[in-house]
Amino acid sequence: MKANKNKTLTFASCIALLMAFFLGSNAQAETEDAAAFYKGKNIRWIVPYDPGGGYDEYARLIAPYFAKYTGARIRLDNKPGAGGMRGVNELFASPDDGLTVGIINGSAMVTNQLVGIQGAKYKIEEFKFLGRIVADRRVLAASIKDGFASFEDMIDAKDEFKIGATGLGGSTYVDAVVIGEVFKLRQNLIHGFDSSSVIRQSMLRGDVAAMWGSAGSAADSVDDGLNKVILQSGKQRSPDLADVPTVMEMMDRVNASAQDRDLVRAWQGLNDVGRPVASPPGTPDYKLAFLREAFKNAMNDPEFLKICADTGRDISFATGEEMNTIASDAAVMPDAVKEFFIGAIKGEL
Repeated sequence: MKANKNKTLTFASCIALLMAFFLGSNAQAETEDAAAFYKGKNIRWIVPYDPGGGYDEYARLIAPYFAKYTGARIRLDNKPGAGGMRGVNELFASPDDGLTVGIINGSAMVTNQLVGIQGAKYKIEEFKFLGRIVADRRVLAASIKDGFASFEDMIDAKDEFKIGATGLGGSTYVDAVVIGEVFKLRQNLIHGFDSSSVIRQSMLRGDVAAMWGSAGSAADSVDDGLNKVILQSGKQRSPDLADVPTVMEMMDRVNASAQDRDLVRAWQGLNDVGRPVASPPGTPDYKLAFLREAFKNAMNDPEFLKICADTGRDISFATGEEMNTIASDAAVMPDAVKEFFIGAIKGEL
């Protein structure tokens, strides 16, 4: 009986080895097929904003390295409109042949879908994510003229002050609504500015005390000594903003309520979606695997990383698999928090 058992185990082991061999061979064959498919092809890369902005600059920065690792030519295609939705809708509806990818304003697209905003024809969970270039680090920048040397000064302010924002429901608006609610700020939220640069001009004149925005967009005015960053998003402080507290830290200082903490966690989750790169639903698995590997290699290319460091471009890479979880988690909120965000995005708060 013992000898028969050993023979059975040996036979089972052989079967396992053969299966592993054939599965490995199949995976290798698919990788080789994908490499052959992409060699010399044109990959269309949709950018849902005008040339010259942050999304466009990131795409142009990484495109040569994505080309390097795919063997394809990368053709950038700017499709601005509807706050980024036009380009994202077009990406979602593109052929699933693996020859179209795009960069997405992840947090905005999640919130647009959450609210069911008119014109959102995509399903964020159905995109095939290649990975994330950077998470959005949001910062509160205060005008030097208004005397807010720290966020504590803003919390303790006795008089009302003005915060500038672009359109109702936009990220600069939602940021201000969320943080204003959590810290019970005496803010008067002025919205309707055409752009962040127009808000900064108002800050120069002393008409507006502060504004929310991305760390990158605030950098120039901070470097020029016109504004000062007094608060930042993120679970940890950015090395470039080592002396600036995070929202998470400040919540501990003010003993924020459980509901306020839920609100900030949801807000941070949206920021974590950041700027991912995706292909349309239905992209074949073997092509997706190849594109993900090429994107990972591009994001970790030493030359690419050096250029980012030299130009002050933040990078916070996440894999395609990690992005599936990040995007899904961002869309799941407690009912009370979801209702708050819907009100904020619709401009009702």
